[in-house]
Amino acid sequence: MSAVRYWREPLWGGIDLMRARFTGDRFGRHSHDTYAIGVVEEGVEEIAFPEGAECTGAGEIVMIDPGVVHTGHARTPDGWSYRVLYPLPEQLQAIADDAGIKGGPPSFSRRSAPDERAARLLLSAHRAADLGQRLAADSLLRVLLARLIGAYGNRRAAARAAGAGSGAVARAREMLHASWIDPPDLQELAAATGTTPFALLRSFRRVHGLPPHAYVVQLRVRQARKLLEDGTPPAQAAVATGFCDQSHLSRHFRRIVGATPGAYQRGVRPAGAASPGEGLVT
Repeated sequence: MSAVRYWREPLWGGIDLMRARFTGDRFGRHSHDTYAIGVVEEGVEEIAFPEGAECTGAGEIVMIDPGVVHTGHARTPDGWSYRVLYPLPEQLQAIADDAGIKGGPPSFSRRSAPDERAARLLLSAHRAADLGQRLAADSLLRVLLARLIGAYGNRRAAARAAGAGSGAVARAREMLHASWIDPPDLQELAAATGTTPFALLRSFRRVHGLPPHAYVVQLRVRQARKLLEDGTPPAQAAVATGFCDQSHLSRHFRRIVGATPGAYQRGVRPAGAASPGEGLVT
């Protein structure tokens, strides 16, 4: 069983938020174009990163950079509940600049931290947004994010990203972005990038955290999100992004986003953003 509300607040040009309770659910390996900053309210979540798994309990902050592949599942039979916000890199950069924090794009040196003040700020800001109290949400979110950037920020991810953009892996990534609806097979991809299938598979996964086929699924889900945001019905979005049907899209969408395509669409469309109940799935 799970209960999820995913919605988009108009703050800062639009920022996505989610509150959810998960029990037997398990997220598939995925990454975000945004940061994922959350707090566990009840229970314990185990999050697996390339460098190892971390358990987060009530009152702990989770900070995941864009592009970091991870999974999530309940550590205890009762599951876990949490609240998450997904700021864009440029939004976090603007807050860092406004707070006088120098450096490149903000990156977090820790994936999680037992920070009681930050946890209280995040919960208060998230609940304020949930209730439509935008001034309070805006103020609290700025204080929260400035605190997290100041306490846990560094430039590690920016340096890692800069070093990952050359060679066969970079060319393979470009090809997948250009042909995600009907990508080449691994042998064709390797031949086009001047390497062997096994070497490409190994190096691509090392750089991006996912093998090429899983990377393409994530690209398709991201394209489906854009179509859903524009009002395309889920069944049509599924076909347009290379999934067999709506159930095929839903299976991958929920494992990556946490909500069903229909719930996501109701939460991020302007007509549904006004009501705190929109996007609720049980």
